[in-house]
Order: sequence, then C-alpha cells, then structure tokens
Amino acid sequence: MPLGKRGGWDKSESRYCGVETEFEDDVPRLLSFNLSSGGFDFVVAPLMDPTYRPSLMEVGNDNSHVLPVAGSDLVLSPSQWSSHVVGKISPWIDLDSEDEILRMDSETTLKQEIAWAAHLSVQACLLPSPKGASCANYARCVNQIVQGQSNMQLWLRIPLLKSDDDSQEVDSDNLTDSWELWNSFRLICEHHSQLSLALDILSTLPSANSIGRWFGEPVRAAIIHTDSFLTNARGYPCLSKRHQKLIAGFFNHSVQIVISGKPVHGSAGATIGTAANHIDENVNSVQRHPLRSYLDYVGYLYQRMEPLSEQERIELGYRDFLQAPLQPLMDHLEAQTYETFEKDSVKYMQYQRAICKALLDRVPDAEASALTTVLMVVGAGRGPLVRASLQAAEETGRKLEVYAVEKIQMLWSHFILPRQADFRLYLFKQSLVKLEGWENAVTIVSCDMRLWNSLEKADILVSELLGSFGDNELSPECLDGAQRFLKQDGISIPSSYTSFIQPITASKLYNDVKSHKDIVHFETAYVVKLHSIAKLAPSKSVFTFNHPDYSTKKTNQHYKKLQFVIPGDTGSAMVHGFAGYFDATLYKDVHLGIEPSMATPNMFSWFPIFFPLRQPIHVQPGSPLEVNFWRCCGSTKVWYEWCVTSPWPSPIHNSNGRSYWVGL
Repeated sequence: MPLGKRGGWDKSESRYCGVETEFEDDVPRLLSFNLSSGGFDFVVAPLMDPTYRPSLMEVGNDNSHVLPVAGSDLVLSPSQWSSHVVGKISPWIDLDSEDEILRMDSETTLKQEIAWAAHLSVQACLLPSPKGASCANYARCVNQIVQGQSNMQLWLRIPLLKSDDDSQEVDSDNLTDSWELWNSFRLICEHHSQLSLALDILSTLPSANSIGRWFGEPVRAAIIHTDSFLTNARGYPCLSKRHQKLIAGFFNHSVQIVISGKPVHGSAGATIGTAANHIDENVNSVQRHPLRSYLDYVGYLYQRMEPLSEQERIELGYRDFLQAPLQPLMDHLEAQTYETFEKDSVKYMQYQRAICKALLDRVPDAEASALTTVLMVVGAGRGPLVRASLQAAEETGRKLEVYAVEKIQMLWSHFILPRQADFRLYLFKQSLVKLEGWENAVTIVSCDMRLWNSLEKADILVSELLGSFGDNELSPECLDGAQRFLKQDGISIPSSYTSFIQPITASKLYNDVKSHKDIVHFETAYVVKLHSIAKLAPSKSVFTFNHPDYSTKKTNQHYKKLQFVIPGDTGSAMVHGFAGYFDATLYKDVHLGIEPSMATPNMFSWFPIFFPLRQPIHVQPGSPLEVNFWRCCGSTKVWYEWCVTSPWPSPIHNSNGRSYWVGL
C-alpha cells in the first residue's frame, strides 16, 4: 500500500516505498514476505542468479542453454510483474573491464537480463553503477538497448557523492563528483528519455547546492541504506535533519523510496506508532519484517508533510507541461481563459491597491467631491479591472469616469449591443449592466487601443497586458499606442516592468522539446509551471519598460548580455535552458510579479516562461555562463533571439523570428 493518505493529494500523487532484496528463485514467496507481510509496495530484485556467467555455461548441441532466472514467467501475472517488481541487473557486470572475458560476459548478461525483464512486463530495471570513471562501453550497450525498447525505464544507480563531503563510502576510481559520471553516461546515450536515475543516499550528504542539481535530473528512485539511518534515544531508526529535508524534496518530485541493507537498529520490529511517534513501547504486535521500522519511519516523514494548498492542487496538472504563449493581438481567447484569469483575486487586489493610491495622490481630500478622475482601462477584457477601479473609487471616496477599451466586441456582449447582435443577447446584456450598476459610470469602447481616437485625456491609464516575461504579450507596443490619450502628468498602472532570466537544469523539459525532432520547437519560448528543475544561479534582470515614456529616442528593441556564476560548491551542471520571469511596479510601492525572490504570494495568472537550448551547455565549477538576449521588432511581429557565448558558443536561436514570434 502507498505510504499513507494525505489531505490534498490526489491518488495519482501517492508515494511508494520498495525494498532491495537478494536473489530468490521463489518469486511469489519473495513478494508475500516483503509486500503482504512487510508492507512494502514493490521489490527491487535480481531476475537472474548472480553466480551466472555465460562463459562458464555448458552449451548444448543446439548452441543453447537454460538461463538461471528467478522463476518462470508464469508464477506471477503480467500485472503483478509490472506493479510489484523492479528488475535488478546483476551488480557484478563490468562492461568497461580490461578483462575481455569479463567484459564479454557482462555485455551478454546485461542484454539477456533486460530482454527477460521486458518479456515479464517489468516497468523498470535497476542498472548497477559504473565501476569507474570510464563508462563508454557500458553506456554504448545501454544506448543500444533503449533504442530498441518500447517503454521500459532503465534506472542507472549512481551514488549521491561529491568530493567536498569527504565521504569514503564509495569504492570508485577517483570518483569526486558522481554527477559527472551520470552526465557522461547520459550524453553518450543522447539524453534518452528512458534512461533515468536511482540515487544511492549515503550517510553523509554533499552541500545543498550540489544536491539541488539532481532535482532537474530524471531521478526515479532514492535508495536509502539502513546504515544511513541514525538511532534515536529509544533505539529506533531516524534520519538527520538534512536527510529528512532531502527525502521531503524527493516526495515532492514523485521520487519513489527504496530501503536497502540489513537491519542495524535494535527495534526493527517496532510498530508505526512506536517508530514514528515514539510514545508507546508496550504495543502488542507480532514479529514483522526486519526492515519494517525503516518503512514506518519513511511513512511518518511522508504523512507529516504539509498538505497541498488549493492553488497547488489546481496547478498539479500543469507541472512541467509545455504551453505555447498567448497571441493576444492575433487570437481571440476562449471564455474559459478569461474566466481562469479573473479568478486570480490576489492580482486584482494589487491593482485595486495601486488605483487607490493613485486616486488619493491625484485628488486631494478637499477636492474629492468636486473633481472627477478620468480612468481608462485598455484591454478591458470582461471587466475585472473596471470592477477593481470602481471599488477603488468607492473605497477612497473619489469620483470616477471610466472608459473600458476592448478590441474584441464579443467580450463586451454582456454590456453593449453590437450591430446585428441577437435581441435575446441584448436583453441578457442589459440585465447584467443593471446588476453591476454601471449604467452611468462606464463608457464602453469597442476598438483597438492603438487605433482609438479619444475625445478626452485620461488621468489614469490601467492595463493588464503583461505576459510571463513581462513584455512578451506586447504590452510596450500596446501602451505606446495608448499613451497618446494620457495626460502629460497622467499615471500609468503599471508604471514599469522588468523581465528576468535564470539558468536551469530541466531534463524533462529538454526531452519533451527534443521529442518533436525539429529546430522549431527548440527556438520557441514556452509557458510552463516549472517543477522538476534545478535553479543554478540567482535570476538577473533583462529588459525594463517604463510607462508613460515620452522619450524622443524610444525603442522597444533591446539587447542584453548577462553573465551567471554557478556557486562553487554546486559542482558541474547541465544548462538545458533559461527560466523567464517578470516583476511589475503597478504604482509606487505596489508591485506584482513571479520572479522567485520577490514573487507575489498566491497569484496564479502567470507561469514562468522557458527558453530552451538546442544543445545543453555543460558548465564547470567557477566557469562563467554568458548568455545574450535580444528583443527584436518588425513591422508585423516581435520576437526574441538568444544564444550562449561562454563557456562555449551556441547557435543563435530563433534568428529573424523564424520559429517563434508574437504578431502585432
């Protein structure tokens, strides 16, 4: 059974805990002992006798022999093999050995065991860790296998190790950073999506920055050794605070836990209550699985995690899902899209705060009853900013005249009667206008803000044209066209916004883009709820726009060169692309944005943007990462170009907007 039910978690988000076992030729008994009696969810078990060596087998007259597998394929149903067994490839294999017989035996055995696992419908196999820093032949053979496999995952076992932790627990030839070993292996295998990771968690952990790299890699399992557990005052297994934080991170990234090793704590037969809460030592219980107390403790860590918030539950389905950015000037957005944005109460509260401050600054208390402020909402959509503006006027006691400018007439079908509209729709609109009480407060303008000729000037210009990268939905171009009907001393809300980028490891996103097998998708910016990523350095600002801007040399075409330095204790890292964010100043000290260090809490209107790299960049510790970004403008479109120039150059992405642009 899963590690327990938790509030706010969907069933598909359950976490499972397995156990690594020795070879057993009675597989049903193995499952009964570890699953039915032990409480584990699956076993990581050898599928072939570890003493088997192809070169020592006696070959029959037909040049064949019976493989010493762990029981017939008929002892379990395909669904049982698939759900409860992860195949463990023989740990003795060494495909890069200088001993030719061992190397040939290893290659033969690897292919035989993988073929048998595929026949059994096993979903994944655990590959042994490479024996040394050189693993070219091992990776070549695995690459051959994944090219021919349909859906079985191969988990490469890699110790979570880096030299600065002074650990001596891994016997490997000059292994100082296990990430380098993994990176070499996956590069040879061309980032294949069926090759993933099983991390061996040792008693000593590397630095937090070094660990952070792995959350952007395809980690499927974390193998925790029993000797990595501490012993608490009552004799039960527990983990250090750093280990607990790491396990919580794995839970949050859908990584399954595997317990490995022999029991080394005296209270191995403890119950959940005693292992987790340590409050009842007199519980009557039958003798249980020798590793049950470790399982109970892992379950305890899982169940004490905070439940997902409502916003997080809504966003679950969008995690690491690539979406094309909106084309607000070219496309008519669906009503559902507007409805989703309108539910973001935090955003509109910030806007209302900004409008309140602007009204108070614009109209002194002594003139509040005499002066009427002209406020124009450009890109009014279905009216949420109009509503926020009127509420701000009521809150501050200021008189307000509102113009709602929206180019898509059907959005205002609630409030006005377009020509040739259906009479029944007209009656419906009129009732909504009365319901809102806007008959004498709002003037509806069905026109593109860049083309409208206003008869009067606005004191305040309000818009919500921002995209995930700030300017990527053409807010600068739209507001440049609209500022002509703003008074010279008028206020624009927002008054400025800045885009930011940050280098990330994002193996899943890279593979998703790569699956399209073309350059176009690598030269497209995607909106995505980033989750399985590693942020390698703090973000830096790219482009800033101010409104209104009456500069005579104003241009919306910009270029920025940025240099990132990855912290030295991180180790080497792979940059798959750049995460993009924005932060906007609405008015004075009222801001909203998604840049991680100053993001507006509980706001969900924007996900970050992702700029992929056609070829990931391997960055060594201490080497600067230099990236160049361009915002380019043409007569009919705006687009971005980007490239890396250090530690080595990449091609210019999206030259001349050939793959991705935003239409004017």
